[in-house]
Amino acid sequence: MLNNWLDEYKKRLASADEAAKLVKSGDWIEYSFGITASDAFDQALAKRGDELKDINIRCDIGAYPHYTLAASNESFTWNSWHVAAHDKAWINKGLYYIPMKFHENPLITKKDCEPNNIFVAQVSSMDKHGYFSWGAGAASAMSAFEAAQYRILEVNPNMPRVLGGGQESIHITQVDYVIEVNNSIPTIEDNSPSEIDVKLAKQIIPSLRNGCCIQLGIGGVPNAVGAMIADSDLQDLGVHTEMYVDAYVKMAEAGKITGKYKSLDRYKQVFAFALGSQKLYNYIDDNPGCIAYNVDYTNNPSVIAQIDNFVSINACVELDLFGQICSESVGTRHISGTGGQLDFVEGAYKSKGGQSFICTPSVKEVKGKLVSTINPTLTHGAIVTCPRTATHIVVTEQGTANLKGKSTWERAEALINIAHPDFREQLIKEAEAMNIWRKVHKLDNVVNIDTGKRKRIYAFYEEKTSSK
Repeated sequence: MLNNWLDEYKKRLASADEAAKLVKSGDWIEYSFGITASDAFDQALAKRGDELKDINIRCDIGAYPHYTLAASNESFTWNSWHVAAHDKAWINKGLYYIPMKFHENPLITKKDCEPNNIFVAQVSSMDKHGYFSWGAGAASAMSAFEAAQYRILEVNPNMPRVLGGGQESIHITQVDYVIEVNNSIPTIEDNSPSEIDVKLAKQIIPSLRNGCCIQLGIGGVPNAVGAMIADSDLQDLGVHTEMYVDAYVKMAEAGKITGKYKSLDRYKQVFAFALGSQKLYNYIDDNPGCIAYNVDYTNNPSVIAQIDNFVSINACVELDLFGQICSESVGTRHISGTGGQLDFVEGAYKSKGGQSFICTPSVKEVKGKLVSTINPTLTHGAIVTCPRTATHIVVTEQGTANLKGKSTWERAEALINIAHPDFREQLIKEAEAMNIWRKVHKLDNVVNIDTGKRKRIYAFYEEKTSSK
Protein backbone atom coordinates (compact mmCIF):
# COMPACT_ATOMS: atom_id res chain seq x y z
CA MET A 1 0.00 0.00 0.00
CA LEU A 2 2.97 2.33 0.44
CA ASN A 3 3.07 3.16 -3.28
CA ASN A 4 -0.65 3.91 -3.22
CA TRP A 5 -0.19 6.38 -0.34
CA LEU A 6 2.77 7.98 -2.11
CA ASP A 7 0.59 8.45 -5.18
CA GLU A 8 -2.07 10.11 -3.05
CA TYR A 9 0.63 12.28 -1.49
CA LYS A 10 1.95 13.41 -4.87
CA LYS A 11 -1.55 14.29 -6.09
CA ARG A 12 -1.89 16.77 -3.26
CA LEU A 13 1.50 18.47 -3.55
CA ALA A 14 1.38 22.24 -3.95
CA SER A 15 3.60 25.22 -3.29
CA ALA A 16 2.81 27.59 -0.45
CA ASP A 17 1.97 30.31 -2.99
CA GLU A 18 -0.49 28.01 -4.79
CA ALA A 19 -2.19 27.03 -1.54
CA ALA A 20 -2.46 30.67 -0.43
CA LYS A 21 -4.50 31.42 -3.56
CA LEU A 22 -7.40 29.53 -1.95
CA VAL A 23 -7.93 32.42 0.47
CA LYS A 24 -10.74 34.89 -0.29
CA SER A 25 -11.63 38.15 1.42
CA GLY A 26 -13.70 37.50 4.53
CA ASP A 27 -12.27 34.01 5.14
CA TRP A 28 -11.48 32.50 8.52
CA ILE A 29 -8.23 30.52 8.76
CA GLU A 30 -6.94 28.43 11.66
CA TYR A 31 -3.32 27.51 12.27
CA SER A 32 -2.48 24.49 14.41
CA PHE A 33 -1.04 24.71 17.92
CA GLY A 34 2.38 26.08 18.89
CA ILE A 35 5.29 24.72 16.88
CA THR A 36 2.85 22.96 14.53
CA ALA A 37 1.45 26.29 13.29
CA SER A 38 1.95 27.49 9.75
CA ASP A 39 5.19 29.09 8.67
CA ALA A 40 5.40 28.77 4.87
CA PHE A 41 1.68 29.28 4.17
CA ASP A 42 1.54 32.41 6.32
CA GLN A 43 4.56 33.84 4.50
CA ALA A 44 2.87 33.19 1.17
CA LEU A 45 -0.43 34.66 2.34
CA ALA A 46 1.33 37.82 3.50
CA LYS A 47 2.21 38.56 -0.13
CA ARG A 48 -1.50 38.92 -0.87
CA GLY A 49 -2.12 41.57 1.77
CA ASP A 50 -2.89 44.31 -0.76
CA GLU A 51 -5.57 42.30 -2.55
CA LEU A 52 -7.40 40.77 0.43
CA LYS A 53 -9.67 42.26 3.08
CA ASP A 54 -11.06 41.13 6.41
CA ILE A 55 -9.05 37.91 6.84
CA ASN A 56 -9.31 36.42 10.33
CA ILE A 57 -6.69 33.97 11.54
CA ARG A 58 -7.04 31.88 14.70
CA CYS A 59 -3.96 30.45 16.40
CA ASP A 60 -2.70 29.16 19.76
CA ILE A 61 0.77 30.20 20.96
CA GLY A 62 2.28 31.85 17.91
CA ALA A 63 5.62 30.09 17.73
CA TYR A 64 6.52 31.55 14.31
CA PRO A 65 6.71 35.18 13.12
CA HIS A 66 3.30 36.54 12.17
CA TYR A 67 4.14 37.43 8.57
CA THR A 68 0.58 38.40 7.67
CA LEU A 69 0.28 40.87 10.54
CA ALA A 70 3.64 42.38 9.67
CA ALA A 71 2.49 42.76 6.07
CA SER A 72 -0.87 44.36 6.88
CA ASN A 73 -2.78 44.40 10.13
CA GLU A 74 -5.50 46.19 8.19
CA SER A 75 -6.11 43.15 5.98
CA PHE A 76 -5.34 40.47 8.59
CA THR A 77 -6.60 40.04 12.15
CA TRP A 78 -5.24 37.34 14.42
CA ASN A 79 -7.33 35.79 17.20
CA SER A 80 -5.34 33.78 19.72
CA TRP A 81 -6.44 31.07 22.14
CA HIS A 82 -3.33 31.89 24.18
CA VAL A 83 -0.72 34.65 24.07
CA ALA A 84 2.97 33.78 23.99
CA ALA A 85 6.13 34.08 21.89
CA HIS A 86 5.50 36.25 18.80
CA ASP A 87 1.93 36.99 19.89
CA LYS A 88 3.03 39.41 22.61
CA ALA A 89 4.32 42.06 20.23
CA TRP A 90 0.91 42.18 18.53
CA ILE A 91 -1.52 41.88 21.43
CA ASN A 92 -4.43 44.29 20.85
CA LYS A 93 -2.54 45.70 17.85
CA GLY A 94 -3.89 43.28 15.29
CA LEU A 95 -3.99 40.21 17.55
CA TYR A 96 -6.73 39.64 20.13
CA TYR A 97 -7.22 37.00 22.82
CA ILE A 98 -10.05 34.43 22.86
CA PRO A 99 -10.96 33.69 26.50
CA MET A 100 -11.44 29.97 27.17
CA LYS A 101 -10.83 27.05 29.48
CA PHE A 102 -8.42 24.95 27.45
CA HIS A 103 -10.27 21.65 27.80
CA GLU A 104 -13.26 23.32 26.09
CA ASN A 105 -11.26 24.43 23.04
CA PRO A 106 -12.35 21.56 20.74
CA LEU A 107 -15.98 21.99 21.78
CA ILE A 108 -15.89 25.76 21.30
CA THR A 109 -14.34 25.28 17.85
CA LYS A 110 -17.17 23.01 16.77
CA LYS A 111 -20.04 24.71 18.58
CA ASP A 112 -19.44 28.46 18.67
CA CYS A 113 -16.60 29.56 16.38
CA GLU A 114 -17.05 31.00 12.93
CA PRO A 115 -16.36 27.98 10.67
CA ASN A 116 -12.84 27.73 9.25
CA ASN A 117 -12.52 28.08 5.52
CA ILE A 118 -8.93 26.82 5.75
CA PHE A 119 -6.93 24.90 8.35
CA VAL A 120 -3.13 24.70 8.17
CA ALA A 121 -0.85 22.51 10.30
CA GLN A 122 2.84 21.71 10.26
CA VAL A 123 3.22 17.94 10.69
CA SER A 124 5.74 15.12 10.66
CA SER A 125 6.64 13.18 7.52
CA MET A 126 4.12 10.61 6.27
CA ASP A 127 4.67 7.04 7.47
CA LYS A 128 4.31 3.86 5.41
CA HIS A 129 0.63 3.64 6.29
CA GLY A 130 -0.14 7.11 4.96
CA TYR A 131 -0.38 8.83 8.36
CA PHE A 132 1.08 12.12 9.53
CA SER A 133 1.59 12.92 13.20
CA TRP A 134 0.36 16.22 14.61
CA GLY A 135 3.80 16.24 16.16
CA ALA A 136 4.18 18.34 19.27
CA GLY A 137 0.78 19.99 18.89
CA ALA A 138 -2.09 17.52 19.08
CA ALA A 139 -4.01 19.65 21.58
CA SER A 140 -6.89 20.90 19.42
CA ALA A 141 -5.78 20.13 15.87
CA MET A 142 -8.40 17.53 15.02
CA SER A 143 -11.43 19.66 15.91
CA ALA A 144 -10.16 22.57 13.78
CA PHE A 145 -9.17 20.16 11.01
CA GLU A 146 -12.63 18.61 10.90
CA ALA A 147 -14.35 22.00 10.90
CA ALA A 148 -12.42 23.32 7.89
CA GLN A 149 -13.47 23.48 4.25
CA TYR A 150 -9.87 23.08 3.00
CA ARG A 151 -7.20 21.15 4.93
CA ILE A 152 -3.56 21.95 4.27
CA LEU A 153 -0.46 20.29 5.75
CA GLU A 154 3.06 21.67 5.82
CA VAL A 155 5.10 18.46 5.95
CA ASN A 156 8.35 19.01 7.84
CA PRO A 157 10.92 16.22 8.38
CA ASN A 158 12.14 18.12 11.47
CA MET A 159 8.82 17.74 13.27
CA PRO A 160 8.94 14.93 15.87
CA ARG A 161 6.64 11.99 15.18
CA VAL A 162 4.62 11.66 18.35
CA LEU A 163 2.64 8.51 19.00
CA GLY A 164 -0.71 8.76 20.65
CA GLY A 165 -3.70 7.76 22.58
CA GLY A 166 -6.29 9.68 20.60
CA GLN A 167 -6.63 12.17 17.72
CA GLU A 168 -2.85 12.42 17.36
CA SER A 169 -2.59 11.69 13.63
CA ILE A 170 -4.25 12.30 10.28
CA HIS A 171 -4.35 10.26 7.05
CA ILE A 172 -3.33 11.48 3.60
CA THR A 173 -6.81 10.74 2.21
CA GLN A 174 -8.29 13.34 4.59
CA VAL A 175 -5.99 16.10 3.33
CA ASP A 176 -6.55 18.53 0.44
CA TYR A 177 -3.07 19.99 -0.07
CA VAL A 178 0.48 19.15 1.00
CA ILE A 179 3.28 21.74 1.15
CA GLU A 180 6.78 20.36 1.66
CA VAL A 181 8.88 22.48 4.04
CA ASN A 182 12.14 22.11 5.93
CA ASN A 183 12.18 25.00 8.42
CA SER A 184 13.73 24.61 11.85
CA ILE A 185 11.44 23.98 14.83
CA PRO A 186 11.33 26.74 17.50
CA THR A 187 12.94 25.76 20.79
CA ILE A 188 12.97 27.07 24.35
CA GLU A 189 16.30 26.60 26.04
CA ASP A 190 16.35 24.61 29.26
CA ASN A 191 17.76 27.37 31.48
CA SER A 192 18.81 26.78 35.05
CA PRO A 193 16.25 27.84 37.66
CA SER A 194 16.86 30.99 39.66
CA GLU A 195 17.48 31.11 43.40
CA ILE A 196 13.84 32.05 44.05
CA ASP A 197 12.62 29.21 41.80
CA VAL A 198 14.61 26.76 43.90
CA LYS A 199 13.14 28.19 47.12
CA LEU A 200 9.63 27.80 45.76
CA ALA A 201 10.32 24.23 44.61
CA LYS A 202 11.64 23.34 48.06
CA GLN A 203 8.24 24.23 49.52
CA ILE A 204 6.57 21.67 47.22
CA ILE A 205 8.96 18.70 47.19
CA PRO A 206 8.12 17.51 50.76
CA SER A 207 4.45 17.15 49.71
CA LEU A 208 5.25 14.70 46.90
CA ARG A 209 5.19 10.95 47.39
CA ASN A 210 6.02 7.81 45.48
CA GLY A 211 3.56 7.02 42.71
CA CYS A 212 2.04 10.50 42.39
CA CYS A 213 1.15 11.83 38.93
CA ILE A 214 2.62 15.22 38.08
CA GLN A 215 1.49 18.11 35.89
CA LEU A 216 3.93 20.97 35.36
CA GLY A 217 3.60 24.28 33.61
CA ILE A 218 6.44 26.17 31.99
CA GLY A 219 9.11 28.21 33.74
CA GLY A 220 11.73 28.17 36.43
CA VAL A 221 9.74 26.46 39.18
CA PRO A 222 8.90 23.37 37.07
CA ASN A 223 12.56 23.17 36.04
CA ALA A 224 13.60 23.34 39.69
CA VAL A 225 11.01 20.72 40.71
CA GLY A 226 12.19 18.42 37.91
CA ALA A 227 15.84 18.76 38.90
CA MET A 228 15.06 18.12 42.57
CA ILE A 229 12.96 15.07 41.78
CA ALA A 230 15.73 13.71 39.58
CA ASP A 231 18.08 13.93 42.58
CA SER A 232 15.51 12.67 45.11
CA ASP A 233 14.44 9.23 46.39
CA LEU A 234 10.99 9.53 44.80
CA GLN A 235 9.97 6.59 42.62
CA ASP A 236 7.35 5.43 40.11
CA LEU A 237 5.98 8.87 39.25
CA GLY A 238 3.39 9.33 36.54
CA VAL A 239 2.88 12.07 33.96
CA HIS A 240 -0.43 13.47 32.75
CA THR A 241 -0.04 17.06 31.58
CA GLU A 242 -1.13 19.68 29.11
CA MET A 243 2.41 20.77 28.26
CA TYR A 244 5.41 18.46 28.06
CA VAL A 245 8.57 20.30 29.17
CA ASP A 246 12.25 19.51 29.68
CA ALA A 247 11.74 18.83 33.39
CA TYR A 248 9.99 15.57 32.47
CA VAL A 249 12.96 14.44 30.38
CA LYS A 250 15.26 15.01 33.34
CA MET A 251 13.01 12.98 35.62
CA ALA A 252 12.59 10.20 33.07
CA GLU A 253 16.32 9.92 32.41
CA ALA A 254 16.89 9.69 36.18
CA GLY A 255 14.50 6.73 36.30
CA LYS A 256 11.86 8.51 38.35
CA ILE A 257 8.99 8.14 35.87
CA THR A 258 7.38 4.76 35.29
CA GLY A 259 3.63 5.43 35.43
CA LYS A 260 3.30 2.14 37.29
CA TYR A 261 0.50 3.34 39.55
CA LYS A 262 -1.51 5.47 37.12
CA SER A 263 -5.18 4.51 37.01
CA LEU A 264 -5.41 5.81 33.41
CA ASP A 265 -2.84 5.30 30.62
CA ARG A 266 -0.65 3.18 32.86
CA TYR A 267 3.07 3.30 32.04
CA LYS A 268 2.53 6.17 29.57
CA GLN A 269 3.52 9.83 29.79
CA VAL A 270 0.47 11.70 28.52
CA PHE A 271 0.46 15.24 27.12
CA ALA A 272 -1.36 17.50 24.67
CA PHE A 273 1.60 19.46 23.32
CA ALA A 274 5.32 19.85 23.82
CA LEU A 275 7.51 22.93 23.89
CA GLY A 276 11.15 23.00 24.90
CA SER A 277 14.67 22.18 23.82
CA GLN A 278 15.78 20.11 20.85
CA LYS A 279 16.68 17.40 23.34
CA LEU A 280 13.01 17.26 24.35
CA TYR A 281 11.85 16.95 20.72
CA ASN A 282 14.35 14.16 20.16
CA TYR A 283 13.11 12.38 23.29
CA ILE A 284 9.42 12.37 22.33
CA ASP A 285 10.11 11.41 18.70
CA ASP A 286 8.68 7.93 18.04
CA ASN A 287 8.82 7.18 21.78
CA PRO A 288 6.14 4.60 22.77
CA GLY A 289 6.35 5.82 26.36
CA CYS A 290 5.15 9.31 25.39
CA ILE A 291 1.67 9.66 23.93
CA ALA A 292 -0.31 12.64 22.72
CA TYR A 293 -4.03 13.22 23.23
CA ASN A 294 -6.44 15.96 22.32
CA VAL A 295 -6.83 18.57 25.05
CA ASP A 296 -10.43 17.71 25.86
CA TYR A 297 -8.96 14.50 27.29
CA THR A 298 -5.71 15.69 28.90
CA ASN A 299 -7.26 18.77 30.48
CA ASN A 300 -10.73 17.48 31.28
CA PRO A 301 -11.14 17.90 35.06
CA SER A 302 -13.26 14.74 35.24
CA VAL A 303 -10.45 12.75 33.60
CA ILE A 304 -7.77 14.30 35.81
CA ALA A 305 -9.86 13.51 38.90
CA GLN A 306 -9.75 9.79 38.05
CA ILE A 307 -5.97 9.71 38.52
CA ASP A 308 -5.08 9.20 42.19
CA ASN A 309 -2.47 11.38 43.91
CA PHE A 310 -2.49 13.94 41.14
CA VAL A 311 -0.17 16.92 41.70
CA SER A 312 -0.63 20.11 39.67
CA ILE A 313 2.09 22.79 39.81
CA ASN A 314 1.54 26.16 38.12
CA ALA A 315 2.50 29.82 38.52
CA CYS A 316 0.65 33.11 38.78
CA VAL A 317 1.23 36.85 38.41
CA GLU A 318 -0.56 37.96 41.59
CA LEU A 319 -3.33 37.02 44.01
CA ASP A 320 -5.49 38.76 46.58
CA LEU A 321 -6.44 38.06 50.17
CA PHE A 322 -9.66 36.41 49.05
CA GLY A 323 -7.67 33.77 47.14
CA GLN A 324 -8.41 35.02 43.63
CA ILE A 325 -5.57 34.12 41.24
CA CYS A 326 -4.44 36.24 38.29
CA SER A 327 -2.10 34.43 35.89
CA GLU A 328 -2.72 36.18 32.58
CA SER A 329 -2.49 39.95 32.88
CA VAL A 330 -0.74 42.79 34.64
CA GLY A 331 -3.72 45.02 35.31
CA THR A 332 -5.35 45.42 31.91
CA ARG A 333 -2.13 44.50 30.06
CA HIS A 334 -2.65 41.01 28.69
CA ILE A 335 0.43 38.76 28.89
CA SER A 336 -0.74 35.15 28.69
CA GLY A 337 -4.06 33.31 28.92
CA THR A 338 -6.11 31.01 31.12
CA GLY A 339 -4.75 27.98 29.29
CA GLY A 340 -5.20 24.83 31.32
CA GLN A 341 -4.48 26.26 34.76
CA LEU A 342 -8.08 26.23 35.96
CA ASP A 343 -8.63 22.79 34.40
CA PHE A 344 -5.82 21.27 36.45
CA VAL A 345 -6.55 23.23 39.64
CA GLU A 346 -10.07 21.80 39.67
CA GLY A 347 -9.18 18.31 38.45
CA ALA A 348 -6.24 17.81 40.82
CA TYR A 349 -8.25 18.82 43.87
CA LYS A 350 -10.92 16.23 43.04
CA SER A 351 -8.30 13.49 42.63
CA LYS A 352 -8.00 11.06 45.54
CA GLY A 353 -4.97 12.40 47.41
CA GLY A 354 -4.67 15.21 44.85
CA GLN A 355 -2.95 18.55 45.39
CA SER A 356 -2.97 21.74 43.36
CA PHE A 357 -0.14 24.25 43.90
CA ILE A 358 -0.12 27.84 42.60
CA CYS A 359 3.35 29.34 42.98
CA THR A 360 4.61 32.92 43.10
CA PRO A 361 7.51 34.77 44.69
CA SER A 362 6.21 36.86 47.58
CA VAL A 363 7.61 40.01 45.94
CA LYS A 364 8.52 41.21 42.46
CA GLU A 365 10.44 44.20 41.19
CA VAL A 366 8.49 46.91 39.38
CA LYS A 367 10.42 49.94 38.12
CA GLY A 368 13.23 49.27 40.59
CA LYS A 369 10.88 48.90 43.55
CA LEU A 370 9.82 45.70 45.35
CA VAL A 371 6.06 45.15 45.46
CA SER A 372 4.05 42.35 47.03
CA THR A 373 2.45 39.73 44.81
CA ILE A 374 -0.15 39.13 47.54
CA ASN A 375 -2.41 42.15 47.74
CA PRO A 376 -5.68 43.06 49.48
CA THR A 377 -7.43 43.07 46.10
CA LEU A 378 -6.20 42.35 42.61
CA THR A 379 -4.72 45.19 40.59
CA HIS A 380 -7.41 47.19 38.79
CA GLY A 381 -8.26 45.38 35.56
CA ALA A 382 -6.44 42.15 36.48
CA ILE A 383 -8.06 39.01 35.06
CA VAL A 384 -9.23 36.32 37.48
CA THR A 385 -7.77 33.07 36.15
CA CYS A 386 -8.79 30.92 39.12
CA PRO A 387 -11.73 32.06 41.24
CA ARG A 388 -11.34 31.91 44.99
CA THR A 389 -13.67 28.91 45.06
CA ALA A 390 -11.14 26.86 43.08
CA THR A 391 -7.81 27.83 44.66
CA HIS A 392 -6.25 25.06 46.74
CA ILE A 393 -2.64 25.57 47.91
CA VAL A 394 -0.69 28.81 47.39
CA VAL A 395 3.11 28.69 47.57
CA THR A 396 5.67 31.44 48.11
CA GLU A 397 9.26 31.14 49.29
CA GLN A 398 7.86 32.03 52.74
CA GLY A 399 5.72 28.89 52.95
CA THR A 400 2.41 27.36 51.83
CA ALA A 401 -1.23 28.21 52.49
CA ASN A 402 -4.07 25.73 51.98
CA LEU A 403 -7.17 27.84 51.29
CA LYS A 404 -9.73 25.06 50.93
CA GLY A 405 -12.31 25.06 53.70
CA LYS A 406 -11.13 28.45 54.95
CA SER A 407 -13.46 31.38 55.59
CA THR A 408 -12.48 34.85 54.40
CA TRP A 409 -10.67 35.81 57.61
CA GLU A 410 -8.81 32.49 57.71
CA ARG A 411 -7.73 32.94 54.10
CA ALA A 412 -6.46 36.45 54.80
CA GLU A 413 -4.55 35.16 57.81
CA ALA A 414 -3.02 32.23 55.89
CA LEU A 415 -1.97 34.37 52.93
CA ILE A 416 -0.51 37.16 55.04
CA ASN A 417 1.52 34.47 56.78
CA ILE A 418 3.28 33.59 53.49
CA ALA A 419 3.56 37.19 52.25
CA HIS A 420 6.91 38.92 52.42
CA PRO A 421 7.56 40.14 56.00
CA ASP A 422 8.04 43.73 54.81
CA PHE A 423 4.41 43.86 53.63
CA ARG A 424 2.59 41.98 56.38
CA GLU A 425 1.81 45.01 58.55
CA GLN A 426 0.15 46.85 55.68
CA LEU A 427 -1.73 43.72 54.58
CA ILE A 428 -3.11 43.30 58.10
CA LYS A 429 -4.33 46.90 58.07
CA GLU A 430 -5.96 46.42 54.67
CA ALA A 431 -7.57 43.14 55.72
CA GLU A 432 -8.92 44.85 58.83
CA ALA A 433 -10.35 47.68 56.72
CA MET A 434 -12.08 45.09 54.50
CA ASN A 435 -13.52 43.33 57.57
CA ILE A 436 -11.72 40.06 56.86
CA TRP A 437 -9.32 40.21 59.80
CA ARG A 438 -10.02 38.79 63.27
CA LYS A 439 -7.94 39.49 66.33
CA VAL A 440 -7.81 35.91 67.60
CA HIS A 441 -5.80 34.65 70.56
CA LYS A 442 -6.39 30.92 70.16
CA LEU A 443 -3.83 30.05 67.54
CA ASP A 444 -3.61 26.26 67.50
CA ASN A 445 -6.80 25.40 65.60
CA VAL A 446 -5.80 26.26 62.03
CA VAL A 447 -4.21 23.55 59.90
CA ASN A 448 -1.26 23.95 57.48
CA ILE A 449 0.09 27.16 58.95
CA ASP A 450 3.39 27.61 60.75
CA THR A 451 1.94 28.49 64.17
CA GLY A 452 5.20 30.01 65.33
CA LYS A 453 5.24 32.45 62.48
CA ARG A 454 1.60 33.28 63.01
CA LYS A 455 2.16 34.03 66.68
CA ARG A 456 4.87 36.46 65.65
CA ILE A 457 2.44 38.15 63.25
CA TYR A 458 -0.13 38.57 66.02
CA ALA A 459 2.45 39.74 68.51
CA PHE A 460 3.65 42.30 66.00
CA TYR A 461 0.07 43.36 65.24
CA GLU A 462 -0.92 43.69 68.91
CA GLU A 463 2.22 45.63 69.71
CA LYS A 464 1.44 48.10 66.93
CA THR A 465 -2.23 48.48 67.84
CA SER A 466 -1.74 48.73 71.59
CA SER A 467 0.76 51.57 71.15
CA LYS A 468 -1.83 53.73 69.39
